[in-house]
Amino acid sequence: MSSPNSVTVTQVSDVTTVELTTAGPQGPTFSSSGATLDDSAKVNDSVVYFDSSSGTFKADATTTKLTLVNGGNF
Repeated sequence: MSSPNSVTVTQVSDVTTVELTTAGPQGPTFSSSGATLDDSAKVNDSVVYFDSSSGTFKADATTTKLTLVNGGNF
């Protein structure tokens, strides 16, 4: 039984059904201010912070859970 969004292709003894779908609505943007996230330099235990000079949220090796406090164990 075919749905309205499918195409059935028959070739000798092979029957292939391809279902067509469309993308649903997108969710909300990352931030209400339009700022973006730059995680291109992320490392293990990176902490996301806002860099006002570039207007972006960043995750990199500069700010990690260990650099927040001396020996930061949390």
